[in-house]
Amino acid sequence: MSWAGWKVRLREVRPADRRTLSGFDRGAAPQAGGYRHWATHRDTTGDDFHYAIETLHNRTLVGSIWVQADPVSGRFSYGIGIGPQYRRCGYAADAVTVLLAFMFDQHYRKCEVSINGSNFASLALHGELGFREEGRPRDTELLRGEVRYPVLMSLTAAGFAEHQPAFLAARGPARPWRGRHWRTPKRGRHWRPEHLRPAR
Repeated sequence: MSWAGWKVRLREVRPADRRTLSGFDRGAAPQAGGYRHWATHRDTTGDDFHYAIETLHNRTLVGSIWVQADPVSGRFSYGIGIGPQYRRCGYAADAVTVLLAFMFDQHYRKCEVSINGSNFASLALHGELGFREEGRPRDTELLRGEVRYPVLMSLTAAGFAEHQPAFLAARGPARPWRGRHWRTPKRGRHWRPEHLRPAR
């Protein structure tokens, strides 16, 4: 199994990944949002899955994503964690987009996530991906003098299809990794863009 985006691919977690994933947990701040790679790495059953996130450029393991799906209701949720040293590189957005595209293609209708209200980076990320806030439960958790609350957000298959072009345009065109000998293909003197070519 391997699903690729512009920057990363999702693949099965291998035994050799355990040390790296547990290292991410040791280096993460307590307010990271509650996701833990090592706690999530377990034998999954039914429709629960755990995938590694690695870069397309050099196959570096940068995080993992856990998916819980209910095919009967057509809904799924996920938790994603990126290693502290690999954040703010666009890996999370790309990994989530790849996952959403695959799950909605499998006829799931809605994705629901619960995000810690103090995790502003995750709230902003999901807003950019097209998620909409559904509510903030009144039940709160007091931890070290700080009140925490969950923010429920969701995205439908129709919403994803509508929002995806705008999101991809905001990220810019696909830029696959280019080797050191990569060159732009030469264009002949009679070359014209596709939209200017006469109809056949």
